[in-house]
Amino acid sequence: MVPEDLKYTDQHEWIRLEGSVGVVGITHHAQELLGDITFVELPVSGRDVTKGSEACVIESAKAAASVYAPASGQIVGVNTSLEDDPSLPNTDPYGEGWILKIQLSSPDELAGLMSAQEYEEFLKKEEA
Repeated sequence: MVPEDLKYTDQHEWIRLEGSVGVVGITHHAQELLGDITFVELPVSGRDVTKGSEACVIESAKAAASVYAPASGQIVGVNTSLEDDPSLPNTDPYGEGWILKIQLSSPDELAGLMSAQEYEEFLKKEEA
């Protein structure tokens, strides 16, 4: 079950809108695919990102994976707790395991993302 208050990408990122800032992380499904996360290369605050561009990289025992920006804007915060405990996306992907915050430049881009129900349907098709 995925949280209803989030929007989702087909690359398994989620975004939660808090005013005009989007909090971004990876989904439970993504962290399961990665396995034990060993390192998160946090992006630099102040950097501009465009929807679909690489925002940062996550490394695990199995692989390295890019985290893509679900919307365009400026990175205004990063979860520095991940430096000491990179496994937070494994244990709490929708809470303490968030990765970055984006000051959205085009909030209307969120309309193109999946709802929780659409994401769950997407996962069923992907696993079939």
